[in-house]
Amino acid sequence: MQTEKWDILNEKGEPTGRTAVRGNYPFKKGEYHLVVHIWIISPDGRILIQRRSEEKKLMPGEWAATGGAAIAGEDSFTAASRELYEELGIKSDRQILRFVTRMKRRNSFLDIWSVISDMPADKLTLQASEVAEAKWVSRGEFEDMIKKGEYHNYGEEYFSLIFDKTAEVIDK
Repeated sequence: MQTEKWDILNEKGEPTGRTAVRGNYPFKKGEYHLVVHIWIISPDGRILIQRRSEEKKLMPGEWAATGGAAIAGEDSFTAASRELYEELGIKSDRQILRFVTRMKRRNSFLDIWSVISDMPADKLTLQASEVAEAKWVSRGEFEDMIKKGEYHNYGEEYFSLIFDKTAEVIDK
């Protein structure tokens, strides 16, 4: 397996010219890396969610967002497009993959993207090493999963942003 490298970003989210090896770099105060999440929403407002593979080191078997870390040299759009295709087999371009917002986390900048799709879950090409299953849920079902702890808890601020910034689509 190849070593994954991440660009180290400064407080403003700008590349510093240095890289970190995934899992082997202690981020210092003021150092960050780029992570992307992609929310797949159907034209009728349902949300496509995925359950992580049991083999994943981080959050195995949990229902969680589509996405991951940007690889050194990738911009946010490229990372989001790559993750969406690798994990679910959904191709995207700048017309359909829309930037939603950026959140600053402890050691990362989290860029959130959305895409409108109605591809049936059974037609997705799941990356077995990353994704165990995927399914469409209504906003109500999704909120219920969050309340019951059945979906990874990214925090209240995160979910408020998701629902606020994607409301024109999710609330249909």
